[in-house]
Amino acid sequence: MTDPPEKGAEAPDWFYLPNVPPLLRGQIRRSYVLWQELIPPLIALEFVSGDGSEERDKTPWTGKFWIYEQIIRPAFYGIYEVRQSRVEVYHLIEDHYELVSANERGHYPIPRLGVELGLWQGRYQNVELPWLRWWDAQGNLLLTGEERAAQAELLLEQEQQQRELAQQRAERLAEQLRAMGINPDE
Repeated sequence: MTDPPEKGAEAPDWFYLPNVPPLLRGQIRRSYVLWQELIPPLIALEFVSGDGSEERDKTPWTGKFWIYEQIIRPAFYGIYEVRQSRVEVYHLIEDHYELVSANERGHYPIPRLGVELGLWQGRYQNVELPWLRWWDAQGNLLLTGEERAAQAELLLEQEQQQRELAQQRAERLAEQLRAMGINPDE
């Protein structure tokens, strides 16, 4: 809405835009700008650094909430207040945002993605906080890449232990058979 467009640009702290190709004009995509591609994000998230008034400002043409609601128009707009351990999610219905109610798990469904957004209390990157996390539609926490790698490593360790136990059992059985005068290799 400004000239040049970047003078009035809002850059959410995090956003998701489905179906955006990795290449733009034959080059690897390094950014996304609404005024060039004209496709709004499905969801935009703001992480509150002050008291949250900036993220909720509905002042026409300048307020962040107003700009998301009337100009950028992502289907979902989330405001995450880490100090308050709180998240608000708004859904764009026709021409305005409506506050989304949390489900029975305390999560906010994002139906088009088949996921839920919510708070998870735990340690991530050596920091204990209420983290903003994603769950599937059944309420199962979606693991980060680091968590998936740790889980895969644990499974490999367990499989290795099971192989070692099976090998030990086989060796004991072979010894018992030999003690009985039976050759286990025949």
